[in-house]
This record gives sequence, C-alpha cells and structure tokens, in this order.
Amino acid sequence: MKNNPQTYTSIYTYQERDIDCIFEKVEQNSKSKLLYQLPTGGGKTVVFSEIARRFIEQYGKTVVILTHRKELCTQTSGVLKKLGVQNATITSTSGNFKPDYECYVAMVETLRNRIKSKRINPRDVGLVIIDEAHHNSFRKLLGSFKKAIVIGVTATPFSSDISKPMKQHYDTLITGESIGSLIHEGFLAEPHSFVAEVEINSLKTGIHGDFTVSSSNALYSSPAMQELLLKAYRENAFGKKTLIFNNGIATSLKVMETFEAAGIPIRHLDNKTTDVERKEILKWFKKTKDAVLTSVSILTTGFDEPTVQHVILNRATTSITLYHQMIGRGARRLPLKKTFGITDLGNNIQRFGEWETPIDWQFVFEKPDAFAKQLQYHAVGNSSVQSHAMSPELRAKFPNTLEMAFDVEATYQEVIDTEKKPKTVIQESIRQQAKMCMDNAETLSEAIALAEALQPEIQWRVKEYVKCLDHASKNYKDWLIEDYQNRLKGLIIKLFSKVKSPLAGII
Repeated sequence: MKNNPQTYTSIYTYQERDIDCIFEKVEQNSKSKLLYQLPTGGGKTVVFSEIARRFIEQYGKTVVILTHRKELCTQTSGVLKKLGVQNATITSTSGNFKPDYECYVAMVETLRNRIKSKRINPRDVGLVIIDEAHHNSFRKLLGSFKKAIVIGVTATPFSSDISKPMKQHYDTLITGESIGSLIHEGFLAEPHSFVAEVEINSLKTGIHGDFTVSSSNALYSSPAMQELLLKAYRENAFGKKTLIFNNGIATSLKVMETFEAAGIPIRHLDNKTTDVERKEILKWFKKTKDAVLTSVSILTTGFDEPTVQHVILNRATTSITLYHQMIGRGARRLPLKKTFGITDLGNNIQRFGEWETPIDWQFVFEKPDAFAKQLQYHAVGNSSVQSHAMSPELRAKFPNTLEMAFDVEATYQEVIDTEKKPKTVIQESIRQQAKMCMDNAETLSEAIALAEALQPEIQWRVKEYVKCLDHASKNYKDWLIEDYQNRLKGLIIKLFSKVKSPLAGII
C-alpha cells in the first residue's frame, strides 16, 4: 500500500507503465495524436511533465504544453522545474520562444495570438501536450502543429461539446489506472457518499444540455434547499474541511450568508474574486482546520488542497467531467487521511453512478453519441428541458444556415474557463448572427432586414447573458440590446463592403 503523497521526482509504477506505452506509440508513428486518460488525483501533471522531459532528452525537439487557466500554467511550470526541465511560460506579458529553452507552457489564446502575429513558429515544435484536453478551446490550435506529435491529457475523454467529439482530433486513446484500482492500491482516498434525493423538476437545461444558472439559482437559493444543505453539512461534514460547489454566484453567496448565521467559518470564491483576495481566501482555507469554502466554477481545475475532507455537490450537473472534477478535489490521500466524504444534493450519483464505478472509456471515446444519449436519458428523466427555438416563420428566413442555435450560458462558461472577458460572449453572438444574415442575403438591404427580424432572438440572448452576470441592472440590459443591434448592423455593413462590394450599393 502506498500511503505517502507523490513527490515530483518520483514516478509510480502505474505511471511508468503508461509513459512507456505512450512512447511506444510515438515511436510507431511520428505523427501520433494520442489521448491519455488518468483519473483526477492520479498524477496527470507529473506524467506529462515526465513525458516532456524524456521527449526532449530522446529527440532534442521543442515541447509546448497548453493549458486553459493561469493557475495550471504556474502549476505545470513548477512541476517541470522540479523534474529538471528548464521551461518558460508564455503569457500575455511574457516573451516568445528563446534559444536557451526547449519547453514552454502557454495558455491557448496567448499562443494562438503569438502564432497569428508570426512571433512564434509552430514548425519548431516536436511535441504538443494538451492539459484538460476535453475543453474545445484547444481544437483551434491543433491545425497549427501539423508536424508535431500531439498528446491530449484528461480524466474524462468526453468532449464538452458533443458535436465536436474527441476522436475527430485524436487517433488513439490510452487509458490509465482506474479510480477503483488507485483507491485499492492506496493512491487515492476512499469515498463515503451521502445522498439526499432532491426534487429537481424546476431545473431547465440549455442547448448543450447542462442545467442553467438561473434555474439552479432559483432552486438552490430557496429556504428549503438552504435548510437541507445546512442539515446535511451538520450530519455529514461538521468540523471537517469542506468544499461546497454551486452552479450560480447568487446561490454561493446565499450559502455563505446561511452558514455565517449558523456560526460556521465560511468564505466564498467565484470568477470575479480578485487575485489578491483569492490568495488570501485560499491561505485561510489551508490553515483553518474546520474551514468551509463555497465556490462557483473556480476550484474544479488548477486547485490542489489535499487536506479537504468533504465535498458537497450543492448543484446538479449533466457533465460527467464536472462531476469527476468536483469529487476529485477531495480524493487526495495523506498519511492521516485515508477516506473523504461526498454529500450529493443534485441526484448526481444517481445520474452517473458512484464516483469510483468503472467506466468503459474506450466505449466513450469510440461511441460518444451513444454515451451522450445514456447521460441525457438520466439527466432529463426528472427535469423539464428549456425549449428555446426560433419561430418557424423566422427560421424560414435563413434557409442557408444549418446551425442557428447559440448557447449563451455554455459560451459564457467557456469564456470564463479560458479567462477571457465576459463581453466575448456578445462578440461571438454578433459574429454568428452577422454571418447568418450575410449567408442569406443578396443585397445589403436584405441583410439589414434580416438583422432587424432577429430582434426577438437578440433580446433573448441578451437576457440570458445578463442572467450569467448575476447582478446586471435592467438599464444595462436595455442599453445592451440597443448596442447589440447597432453593432450587428455595423458589422454587416463592414463585411458587405468587403465580401459583396459589387452589390453593396444596391439598397
């Protein structure tokens, strides 16, 4: 039994086996595109950092490691240094490739901008490693590294967007040790689950399938659910270092208010928390024995606090990746911590099975549509689905457009995950609708008329966007609708003058 935490200079037997398997595949095919699966807590960062070290030693070529969060950049760079790999981090404020480095850690958008501006040459790269590879933000970059070997790494090889399956970008899936095996061998703590069945009839799902923030806030901020949460905490986690995961900022703030009133030490984190405040809160959480931390979309990746003893899922999700990430925050094993607790207040265990239940990841990789249908069946069995669709009359005005849907909430979440500004959601929405108008019009006047016909859809999108912001005023929403419409028309006019200039004057 292995009870001691892994040091960055040691490689466990199961990790060594996986590394050997990966290099065997690389040697068989110099253009390999491999996807490597290892559970949260299994040491993915150590594995791919060691792969980078050996690749540089063996092939003498440059390695680039891509992440989607600043915290993961810093964490990965630190592990590489401890393994003896000199590396540079490419951020919005740092430099480009340098002669004295053979390994770089970069955020996706930053590297993409460097390549577009020709400040970095992707042909110099021999290996690209993609951390948290299930995120779709990475696919934009893969085409830039045509000569490089690509290794994606994830705990859950299932795309965050079912319309973009992972097998489109990777040839082979290599699966590592299972959660059950890692628990049995003493590498992960053993979970003890507590389930309170919750009536989630009022939850609505967005276009891409997960439950909306607005419907989650309405349910989980209610007095009844706050009372259930407090009762569950007192029965299952009282006095233990606890993480509470929520789907909305309003819910998390309500949780903090409820726990403070009960005299329980608690702090709140979300994506709007400043870096200074975040560091102070995490330091408090680390040193406070019975601390409770309530959060939204901020501690599922890039956060490692082994002393967490209990995880409360104060939300429902249809994302198996998110489910595994949330629970994995409590799974780190220490010499004096062999078990941890899970309290599920969202019927998630019923939906996905126990966290440690074996999953056939090869089936998930090969047949993502079939797996998605299984998840969807469990997700919507007791919930109403939000049906937002254009009227048949409006739909008929866009015969040349196949995909008219735009999931505001999912786009907002991806924007936050990749640390872009929230207004990027509006920008992407405007671009999509401008293209719709351009694709279905012969003249500028027809395109403008289509943009005006889209007003009900624009109002809906802005309304959903404002819900994501949580605290936006009605005046801001009204201004945003007007600004959106003006910017949409402005973009159409600009595009029309470039693409269809012979017809631009026909108004």
